[in-house]
Amino acid sequence: MTRQWPAPAKLNLFLYVTGRRPDGYHLLQTMFQFLDYGDTLSITPTGGGCIRLLNPIAGVVENDNLIMRAARLLQLYCWAADDPRAPGADIRLKKVLPIGGGLGGGSSDAATVLVALNAQWDCGLTLATLARLGLTLGADVPVFVRGEAAFAEGIGDQLTPAAPAEKWYLVAVPPVSIATTRIFGDPELRRDAPRRSLAELITVPFRNDCESIVRKRFSVVEQHLSWLLEYAPSRLTGTGACLFAEFDTEAAARQVLLQAPAWMQGFVARGVNVSPLHHALSGARNSCPPAA
Repeated sequence: MTRQWPAPAKLNLFLYVTGRRPDGYHLLQTMFQFLDYGDTLSITPTGGGCIRLLNPIAGVVENDNLIMRAARLLQLYCWAADDPRAPGADIRLKKVLPIGGGLGGGSSDAATVLVALNAQWDCGLTLATLARLGLTLGADVPVFVRGEAAFAEGIGDQLTPAAPAEKWYLVAVPPVSIATTRIFGDPELRRDAPRRSLAELITVPFRNDCESIVRKRFSVVEQHLSWLLEYAPSRLTGTGACLFAEFDTEAAARQVLLQAPAWMQGFVARGVNVSPLHHALSGARNSCPPAA
C-alpha cells in the first residue's frame, strides 16, 4: 500500500558555535523547531529487496542521495544482504525545500525514510534506534527522527525536548546554495561562544553565529536579510542560505510577503513543536487496513 509521508523543514531559532573537536566537527548550541511545510515522499513497499527512487534529484549521485542511503541502511540493519525475504520499496519525492538552504531538507528526507519504512516494513525498531542509525547519515537526522522541537548541543546530536513559541514565519529563499562545509571552514567564523544553559539562552535575543560570515560572503543573502529586518526580527537558519522573519500571526506574515520585491522568493509557514511526520505516523498506526 502506498503512503505519503511529510519531510518537514526545520529552523535553527538560534545557533551558537562553542568550539571545534579535533576531528573537525563543530560544537554547537542550537534550538530546532519544525515547520508545517516541506517535502513529501510517497513510498510503496515491494518484494525482492529492490529499492528505487523513481524521480532522482538532478545532479545528486544515487550513492550520495540520503533517501537511498537511509533506505539501504535500514534494510541492511534488519535483514542480511542476501536474505530473499528482504523487502524493497519504490519511493517518489516531491521536492520543495531548496538544497543548501539551511532548512534541513536532505536530513529530513532521510529521517522520513527511516521512520516510514520502519512502519511499512514492520521492522519494529524504536525511535531511539532509528535516531542512532540516522546519526550515521548526518548530525541533523536524529532530531527529525525523534520529531520533537529540541535544544541541541554537542555536534547537534545531544537533544533535550523543548517548547519554543509556535510563531509564524516568512521564510525567504535566496537563489543560492550554501554548503555547510564552506561556512564551518571559513577562517573568520568565530568558534568561541560561551556555553550557556537553556534557561539563560531563552532570556537573551536569539542570534546565529554563522550569519555575519554568510552576509559577508553572499551579497544576495545580505540583500534579503536587510529587507526582512525592515519588517520583523529576522535571522539566518543553519548555515543558510534561507532566512526567516518571525510574526505572531499568519496574516501579518502574509501581508509582508505580499510586499516582497520581485527578486525575493519565499513562503509562509508555522513553527510547530511536534513534527508533521509524527502526526502522519500516528495516523498510519490508527488507520485500518484496506478491505480485501
